[in-house]
Amino acid sequence: MLQGAALKTHLQKLSDKYGFIAVGVAAARKLTEEEDRLKSWLGKGYHGTMQYMENHFEKRLDPTLLVPGAKSVICFLNNYYPERRQNPDAPKVAKYAWGEDYHRVIKDKLYDLVAELQTESGPIEGRIFVDSAPVMERQWAAIAGLGWTGKNSLLLRKGVGSYFFIATIICDLELDPDLPVNSHCGTCTACIDACPTQAIVQDGVIDASKCISYLTIERKSDIPEAFQPNMEGYIFGCDICQDVCPWNQFSTTHNEPRFEAGTWINWDNRAWQNISEFVFDEQFGKSAITRAGFSKIRKNMEFVLPQNK
Repeated sequence: MLQGAALKTHLQKLSDKYGFIAVGVAAARKLTEEEDRLKSWLGKGYHGTMQYMENHFEKRLDPTLLVPGAKSVICFLNNYYPERRQNPDAPKVAKYAWGEDYHRVIKDKLYDLVAELQTESGPIEGRIFVDSAPVMERQWAAIAGLGWTGKNSLLLRKGVGSYFFIATIICDLELDPDLPVNSHCGTCTACIDACPTQAIVQDGVIDASKCISYLTIERKSDIPEAFQPNMEGYIFGCDICQDVCPWNQFSTTHNEPRFEAGTWINWDNRAWQNISEFVFDEQFGKSAITRAGFSKIRKNMEFVLPQNK
């Protein structure tokens, strides 16, 4: 059985084999340095109506409460930057939701990776997380040396950008941790300046209740009229703060067939306006867009494109 550096080298090879763009390791421990920041963010109501963010506070900070006996947090990055573009005469959908739901796609890959890893490491006790539990993925990925927290709060990686998903395996493998990297944002404020709803309230801090992604996905009640002039055509999610980031000039096309968009990518505004629930389910049944649902998407279109009411 492999151990130490040899096991970590094997992990890197498996990461490459399964199409991840990077893997890093952090020692499992309580994120004491994040405790006050999380309390402050919640206390200011920046989570909006996402009440679930208030739940499992201690588990968010301490992965050993999610996986007793955990020694390592293994973090993976999975590129989702698309080659194609939406029809410019259409409501906008954030790029991460163009293909099949990333939760399912990445979990499938990680289950296979773990099965193969165990043939060299022996039995592994742990859990796979893909944005599906109280795990602070971005913070762990930064600690694991995969990038730094940008001013838009997203993880940025030098020479790559930010168009990637983060997944974690919290487990009992004892692996040498990687070292964090320095921030390379410098004096750039492109993301802050570009945010049309001014949701980036300070470096690395987002008032989610103002964020277009929150408004078009998480907010269940009607979007306040004050936001109507600032939606920039988005009906699901938002890419503005990523599109303007200089580091995303290095983005390269993903190699995951399951992230390819369906024929809807060519729809124009009229096609979107005429969409039925049946067609919606047919086109987006496996997509993350189902998180919002047909009725919410219809309402978002009416709000974003009021002339079509």
